[in-house]
Amino acid sequence: METYAIHKNADLKPRQARLTLDLVRGKSVIEARGILANTNTKASRMIVKVLNSAAANAVNNNNAKETDLVISECFINPGPVRKKIKFASRSRIGRADHRTSHIVIKVSDNKKTNKKEAK
Repeated sequence: METYAIHKNADLKPRQARLTLDLVRGKSVIEARGILANTNTKASRMIVKVLNSAAANAVNNNNAKETDLVISECFINPGPVRKKIKFASRSRIGRADHRTSHIVIKVSDNKKTNKKEAK
């Protein structure tokens, strides 16, 4: 079964966060937690929260074992951009873009369900 968790409008840049997410792609949940615990970035602190939420969804909703869970799919998409004005020299106005991200992590235990049970 596959379950997922999403963190929308995370206050970090998508390009920087993808570098951290590439470290855990395809790993088991326990191994990914260890990698993220030893990675000192803002992205790792947010990714581990989404990973814990996805694992908890699998355990509570689908009765999966946490030791069997593997990250099947994970990606970071750009969210809305907050645009702030920044005063520049000679009466000009520049712009400071604050980019946000949507973090999606899907975990699976690599077991297939019967369609009869799902209905």
